[in-house]
Amino acid sequence: MTDEEKEARARALVEAGKEEVLRRQRAIEEAARRAEEEVRLAKQREEAERRAAEEEARKKLEEEARRKAEDQLQKRLREAQAQAPQSTAAAHRAQQLLDADGGREDRTAPRAGAGAPRPAGGAPRPVGARPAGAAGPGGALRRPPMMPPPKRPTTPGRREDPKRRTGKIDVGAALNDEDTVRGRSLAALRRANEKEKRKMYSASEPAQKVYREVTIPESISVQDLANRMSERGADVIRTLMKMGQLVTINHTLDADTAELVVSEMGHTPKRVAEGDIEVGLGADQDAPEALQSRPPVVTIMGHVDHGKTSLLDALRATDVAAHEAGGITQHIGAYQVNLPSGQKITFLDTPGHEAFTAMRARGAKVTDIVVLVVAADDGIMPQTIEAIAHAKAAHVPMIVAINKIDKPGADASRVRQALLQHEVQVEEFGGDVQSVEVSALKKTNLDKLEEAILLQAELLDLKANPERAAEGTIVEAKLDPGRGSVATVLVQRGTLHTGDVFVAGAVWGRVRRLVDDRNNSVEVAGPAFPVEVLGLNGTPEAGDEFHVVDTESRAREIAEYRARRDRQAQLAKAAGGRGTLEEMLAGIRAGTAKELPVVIKADVQGSVEAIAASLAKQSTDKVSVRVLYSGVGGVNESDVTLARASKALIIGFNVRANPQAREMSRRDKVEMRYYSIIYNVVDDVRALMTGLLEPTYKETFLGNAEIRQVFRITKVGNVGGCYVTEGQVKRGAKVRLLRDNTVIHEGTLKTLKRFKDEVREVGAGFECGMAFENYEDIREGDIIECFDVEEIRPTL
Repeated sequence: MTDEEKEARARALVEAGKEEVLRRQRAIEEAARRAEEEVRLAKQREEAERRAAEEEARKKLEEEARRKAEDQLQKRLREAQAQAPQSTAAAHRAQQLLDADGGREDRTAPRAGAGAPRPAGGAPRPVGARPAGAAGPGGALRRPPMMPPPKRPTTPGRREDPKRRTGKIDVGAALNDEDTVRGRSLAALRRANEKEKRKMYSASEPAQKVYREVTIPESISVQDLANRMSERGADVIRTLMKMGQLVTINHTLDADTAELVVSEMGHTPKRVAEGDIEVGLGADQDAPEALQSRPPVVTIMGHVDHGKTSLLDALRATDVAAHEAGGITQHIGAYQVNLPSGQKITFLDTPGHEAFTAMRARGAKVTDIVVLVVAADDGIMPQTIEAIAHAKAAHVPMIVAINKIDKPGADASRVRQALLQHEVQVEEFGGDVQSVEVSALKKTNLDKLEEAILLQAELLDLKANPERAAEGTIVEAKLDPGRGSVATVLVQRGTLHTGDVFVAGAVWGRVRRLVDDRNNSVEVAGPAFPVEVLGLNGTPEAGDEFHVVDTESRAREIAEYRARRDRQAQLAKAAGGRGTLEEMLAGIRAGTAKELPVVIKADVQGSVEAIAASLAKQSTDKVSVRVLYSGVGGVNESDVTLARASKALIIGFNVRANPQAREMSRRDKVEMRYYSIIYNVVDDVRALMTGLLEPTYKETFLGNAEIRQVFRITKVGNVGGCYVTEGQVKRGAKVRLLRDNTVIHEGTLKTLKRFKDEVREVGAGFECGMAFENYEDIREGDIIECFDVEEIRPTL
C-alpha cells in the first residue's frame, strides 16, 4: 500500500472510532433521559392520585350541602302549600260577614239623603251603623260623593282586568277592596320555587366534571383523544403546550404522550395494542357434539419426475401434467376425488423441484396424510429426503407409493430398504408405514392406494364443525386478467358461502364466486373442500390463514393492521441488512459487494416465493441478488419504470408484458427476460452474477535488463542501451523501471530493437535498445523488469 492509502485507512478507522464513542455517549444520554422520564411519570401519577383523593372529599362535602339545601326548599314549599288553603277560607268568611251586616242595615236605617240626621262629627257611631259610603240597598258598597275612587294597586307584569280571584288572600286584602287583583296560581308558585332552587344550585355548586376511562391505542390524533375524554380540543392542545409540544388538532400522538395527557387531565388511561383487533379470530373451540366426519386431505410429495402429478391424474382421470411447462409441476394444486363408494378424498399436489421447498412445507402443514411417491427405478433422491423431513416436522402419517413398477429395472424392495436409512419403516419390514406398489401409466393398484388412504383416515377419525364461520388456508393465489385476484382456499372448519366477508393475510374481500377444481361454480364449500375464491381486493400470500368475519369494517381493520405490520417488518429487515459498524468497517476493508437488482413477476404467488428464495441462495460475499419488487400478474409500466430507475433485470415467469410496457422497455433499454421453467431462471441469473464479478489478474515474471548507456535520438527521445541479465524481454509486455530497488515507473515499451531492426523478444545475454511510452527519465544503472499479466475469469 502507498502512504496515501495507509493514511486514508487510518483516517477511516479513527472516524469509525469517533462514531462508536459518539454512539455510546448517545446511548448513555438516552438511558439518563429515560430514567428522568420515569421519575417524572411517577411524580405525575402521585399528583394524579392526590388530586383524585381531594376531588372525592370535595364531592362528599358538595353532596352534603346539596342535600341540606333540598331539605330547606322542601320545607318552605310545604309551608307555602299549607298557608294557601287557610287564606282562602278566611277570605270567604270575611265576605259572608260583610254581606250579612249590609242586609241588616238595609232593614233598619233610612237612606242617606232622605232626611236622616247624620251623627255629629265626633260622636261615636252606633252599633250596626254604616260609615259613609257603606253598603246601600241591595248590599252594594257606596262611597261618599265628590270622593275620588281609590287607585287600584298594580303589579308589574299583571293584566289590569283579571277574570278570577285565586291564590293567596287574607281578611285585610278583602276589606281594602283588593278582591279584584288576580293572584298567582299554584302552578306559577311551583315554577317559581323550582327556578329559585335551580338558582341556588347554580350559585352554590359548580358543574360536575365526569372522569372517564380512556382507551389509548398505539397512535391517536389530538381530536380523537379529546373526543374520548369529552374534553375540548383547545384544552388538550393547551396541556400539550405545557408539556413542551406544539401540535395541531390533527397531529398524531404516540401512546406514551397520550397517556401523559390523559393522566394530566384527571382521566384514567387504558393502553391497548393495535393487534388486539385480531383477538378472538379463530380461537374458539368447537363442541364435540357439533363435529361431523370430513374427507381426508392428502398431500402428494416426492422428488421431481417421480410421477406425482401423473399418479394424481390417474386418480382423477384427467390430464394435468401435459399442460405443465417442461413436464414438471411448478404450481401447488388442490383437487377432490369422488370414489365409487361415495367417499371423497382431497389431494394437494406439490412441486418436486428443489426451488419449491416452501410449497412442500406448506402442503405438509395443512394436510392430514402424506403420500410419498418414490420411483421404483430411481430410488431415494434429495427431494424425497426433504419430503420425509417435512412430513415428520408436521407430525402427520405417511403412506409410501412406489411408482413406475412397470418400467424395466424397477425394484420395490430396494426402495423399502433405502427408506430404512431415513427412519421410515414400512409394514413389510415390521413398521407402521403402509407401502403400495402402483403404476400411474398402467393404472395399476390405484384402488389399493385409495383403500390405504381411507384406512389411515378412519384411524385418524377426522371431524370438523360445518355449522360455523369458515376458516382455512390459502393454498395458492394468482392474478387472472379476466377475473382479478383468485385464491385457492382449502376450507378446514365451517362452511364458506357466496357473499361471506373474509380476510386473508393483509387482504380482504367479499366472496363473489366459488369455483371447484373442475371449473364448476358452487354456492357453498364445506370442510376439506378445495375451492377458488373470487372477490379479493388484492393478492394474498400463499400459506396465509383465511377467516370469515362478521362485518366489512372489521375485515378492513384487520387487513390494514396486517399490512402496516408487514411493511414495518420489511423496513426493519432492510435497515438491519445494512449491518453493524464492525460489518461496515469490514466491508470498507474488503470492498463493497456488487448487487444484481431484479424485478420478479409470475403467474402465481407460490412461484414468486420460490424464485425469490432460489435467487437469494445464489448470493455470495462477492455478488448478491437484490429483489426490488416481486408480484403476481403481467409486467406493466410501473415495473419497467422501477427497473429503469434501478437498472434492474425484469424476470417474467409464465407471464408477459402488456404492449405499453414492451414499448417502454425498448425505448428505455430495460432488459426483460421470459421463462417458463424455474431452473432456467436460476442458471441465467447465476451467469449474470458471474459477469458482474471483476476479473483477477495474475502477474508472470519474464526477465530483467540493465541500462548501461543512454542515447538521445532526435524525434524519438531517450533510448536505453540495455543488457538482458535474466529471462527474456518481450515487445508488448508490461515493464517497470527500478532505481535502487524502488519502482520509478510502470508502463509499456515504445520500442524494442536489436541493432536497427524491431524484434519481438530478446533473450538473456544479449543487448538491445528499449524506450518507454511517454517517459524519458532513464539513467545508467537502472533495472528494467519485464512481466506479463494474465486475466483470470471469476467464478461464484
